Amino acid sequence: MADKKPFYITTPIYYPSGRLHIGSSYTTLFCDAMARYKRLTGHEVFFLTGLDEHGQKIEQKAEENGITPQEYVDSMAVDVKKLWKHLEINYDHFIRTTDKQHVEVVQKTFERLLAQGDIYLGEYQGWYSVSDEEYFTETQLMEVYKDDQGNVIGGKAPSGHEVELVTEECYFFRMGKYADRLIEHYAAHPEFIQPESRKTEMLNNFIIPGLEDLALTRTTFKWGIEVPSNPKHVVYVWIDALMNYLSALGYSTDNDANFQKFWPASVQVIGKEIVRFHTIYWPIILMALDLPLPEKIYAHGWIVMKDGKMSKSKGNVVYPEMLVERYGLDALRYYLLRSMPFGNDSVFTPEDFVARVNYDLANDLGNLLNRTVAMINKYCDGFVPKYASHVTEFDSGLSTTAANVIGNYRKAMENMEVSVALQEIWSLVSRANKYIDETEPWVLAKDEERRAELNSVMVHLAESLRIVGVLLQPMLTQTPGKIFKQLGIDQVEFNMESIRFGEFPNDCKVISKGTPIFPRQDAEEEIAYIQEKMNEKAPANSVVWNPEETTLVSSKEKPAKFEDFEKVELKVAEIIDCQKVEGADKLLQFRLDAGDEGHRQILSGIAEFYPDPSELVGKKVAIVANLKPRKIRGLISQGMILSAEYDGKLKMIEVPKSIPNGSELA
Repeated sequence: MADKKPFYITTPIYYPSGRLHIGSSYTTLFCDAMARYKRLTGHEVFFLTGLDEHGQKIEQKAEENGITPQEYVDSMAVDVKKLWKHLEINYDHFIRTTDKQHVEVVQKTFERLLAQGDIYLGEYQGWYSVSDEEYFTETQLMEVYKDDQGNVIGGKAPSGHEVELVTEECYFFRMGKYADRLIEHYAAHPEFIQPESRKTEMLNNFIIPGLEDLALTRTTFKWGIEVPSNPKHVVYVWIDALMNYLSALGYSTDNDANFQKFWPASVQVIGKEIVRFHTIYWPIILMALDLPLPEKIYAHGWIVMKDGKMSKSKGNVVYPEMLVERYGLDALRYYLLRSMPFGNDSVFTPEDFVARVNYDLANDLGNLLNRTVAMINKYCDGFVPKYASHVTEFDSGLSTTAANVIGNYRKAMENMEVSVALQEIWSLVSRANKYIDETEPWVLAKDEERRAELNSVMVHLAESLRIVGVLLQPMLTQTPGKIFKQLGIDQVEFNMESIRFGEFPNDCKVISKGTPIFPRQDAEEEIAYIQEKMNEKAPANSVVWNPEETTLVSSKEKPAKFEDFEKVELKVAEIIDCQKVEGADKLLQFRLDAGDEGHRQILSGIAEFYPDPSELVGKKVAIVANLKPRKIRGLISQGMILSAEYDGKLKMIEVPKSIPNGSELA
């Protein structure tokens, strides 16, 4: 291990704003696979993940829940760590940006950059999205709202989230000072950004047109790291978050042994939505600190649905726990790592997931193992024969395939093409299944003079499965051990550097009766199950309340089950237009923005309480968003507006205008 270069791999630190779905889990699973591979090839590894816990959104969520921001992020940290344990993510350090060491490193770094002139104090005016924790120019907005005079009064960020106009004193980083040096680094290190299309995007869209100075601090909220020399400022999320990659290693502390050993990072893995921050802002910050840049930034694509990105409002979110509980952890790990092509998006469908489980895992791999174990028991009294090469005319073809697979697999893993590596493994699985049909061991067993051929077939099959198990170690955490156990191999883990075909251990006795490691699923039933789960509302976060300890009681003292309450989706919606329905004295026709792709229409029988419907335009109300649409007087109504009734009067429940459209009420 001493002659191997240490390997430092990082995920972006997650923002604790809600439950992680399979798309947000993919990055960490991918890094876990790469870290396991490097450990198994003799490298000392440091695998970092964690949480980005500061910002206005966290402050607001904590206030809504009646707790402190620290209590909120503490609870979220417990949930995320629990998920990583559930997915058997074997990280070396879990950093939180509220950690004392991280706070001190950020403060020290900020003051250093300020002292050397890279940071200066100025004033910022621009459009800010709380949800994205990002500033936007007017031209960058996806949609703008204008008043009667044509002045822009609001809008939506590219993400669809609302923006607000912010004017405040702010510290800025002089980005342009390092632009030429960054371009030179791109040219000198073509492998720095992967895939290369991301680099082209950064150059053409941001660097060549001219880098704007980067706003680094905020004064309109308090939940962040204070600037020591000017405490009314808190450090903007991106310099705070990005510095975690250094602070986790002990950079600029008295205990910097890990920093000296592991920096620069071998690879930093991110989602494509944060490429700019990691390939422009982050390298420039490192240049200003006179530190070497990461060797590689790998920006993977998204796991999307047929109708676009996952969204609770669309009813298309898939959570990892629901798949693990029903199909096992390795089914999920295999699907995610196999389905995401290098650098591109992957489309999740229940049909594709069930097909992968049934065909790749149950039919191809599971059936190969079951048949092999059964035949060794039947034909060889349960003992795997000693290896002998090229006894049958098909032996060399199988061993050659295995050798090619091992070589191609190593190349793919070194290039971080995990999905390609899994394809290589399955080419060996496929070849081994074909080998059974070619050699026909049931025919060989009838002729004692062909015993040597039969023995060779059995050990070649067992050895193929051993190779498959070894190569699967980085991706699947449970399957390799199950394969080894059924083959009678005591060894738990194999070094992947020295793996070769033809080294099956002697005197191994397979188990007397193998059980399917991946049971075949009823496709129709399982597709329906996943679709049903996708439409379920995610459980409320534990920081709000514990449903196990809470009973809701109505004014009529009829207890409501939590499962019933959980089905109701309450959202914030802005009234875009309102008018009376012709011929209906009591009906008002509302057009609302509830954070959906388009506006929705709701009809409500409250006209007598609002004689001038035009006065309602611009107000924000609470709606039940997931009611089945119904027709009223020939018009579709897509939900219900919540109102309060008292003393014979009725009034809509209004919410503060500062809460973004589409926000869920908990």
